[in-house]
Amino acid sequence: MLTGLRVLEVSSFVAAPLGGMTLAQLGAEVIRVDPPGGAADTGRWPLTGNGASIYWAGLNKAKRSVTIDQRTPEGRDLLTRLARRAGIVLTNAPRPRYDDLAAEIPSLIHVHITGHADGRPAVDYTVNAETGFPQITGPQGATAPVNHVLPAWDIACGLYAAIAILAAERHRSRTGEGSRVRVPLSDVALATAGNLGFLGEAELNGVDRPRIGNHLYGSFARDFQVKDGRLMLVTLTNRHFTDLVALTAASSDVADLERLTRADFTVEGDRYRHRESLAALFEPWFATRTMAEATEALARTSVLWSPYRTFSELLQQDHPLLHEVDQPGLGRLRVPASPIDPGGERRAHTAPLLGSDTDSVLTDLGLDAETITRLRTTGALG
Repeated sequence: MLTGLRVLEVSSFVAAPLGGMTLAQLGAEVIRVDPPGGAADTGRWPLTGNGASIYWAGLNKAKRSVTIDQRTPEGRDLLTRLARRAGIVLTNAPRPRYDDLAAEIPSLIHVHITGHADGRPAVDYTVNAETGFPQITGPQGATAPVNHVLPAWDIACGLYAAIAILAAERHRSRTGEGSRVRVPLSDVALATAGNLGFLGEAELNGVDRPRIGNHLYGSFARDFQVKDGRLMLVTLTNRHFTDLVALTAASSDVADLERLTRADFTVEGDRYRHRESLAALFEPWFATRTMAEATEALARTSVLWSPYRTFSELLQQDHPLLHEVDQPGLGRLRVPASPIDPGGERRAHTAPLLGSDTDSVLTDLGLDAETITRLRTTGALG
């Protein structure tokens, strides 16, 4: 899909590497540049028994890896030449700066992921804390903030960066003009808080959303215990809810509750307001059934549901997105292909070993073997 698109990525951690990998998995040539020995994320957990980073391999699939020391004049010159060849730079690092490249590359697209819009540093967990989400995450009655284990803002920021590259490249293809684009991580979180109504609710209604545990705000959904496990159940529509009531043989009790509370359970908000009472009516049906019995019955309804699984249990499922590959440095394991399905078979990619493409990339740049050896001797290359 993106054959012919070239991106030079100078990055570490989640957002920028994810943005570059998203493009690489769709066919772009993405060259990641690290300092000799690797950036700060090279050895990030989880690790294999021999110390190889499963994390680093996971976020750098389908890329080429080059190690260059930007602290040396030769290294900076190589980086400029690579940027000129690619025409697109994606980075969350201080260098290469747009101002250092734009004079030599007028049509440059430079996408820079920052912490805050004013340049102050930030990471997912600090942005999450300042945006308010830990104050509404966790069980009802909790008083301490609860962080989410998923780096949601890093993920969203990386995907925004990939979209920014494609938008800037389309602009360039039409006008010949380059672009300087910034994607602040904190702005991604703030925009999402506004887009999903969290900020509007606080401003217009004068309240902050409460903690509600595993319930779904504004609708009826929660987890239920069965004999041998736990599942999550969601009803978003009247049909979902009606099917749940019929499945659990709770029609009479639900009608009595509706009459006593003067509620209208065809209204989503009323189902949410009386969520605890409704859940108490459904709980006995789940408690007397095994997971297999409950899910077999739920599968015959429109209700949305899923059992809770561990990652190990998830690997026991035969999912077409996962493909077994021989990942250099890690061994054989299953890795996901791109979740974007353009039609046809999706192929999973491996990540390179750190710096393994340095010679081939520089040869493509026009350097001969003697020059590459000299640069490695001087320390400009890893």
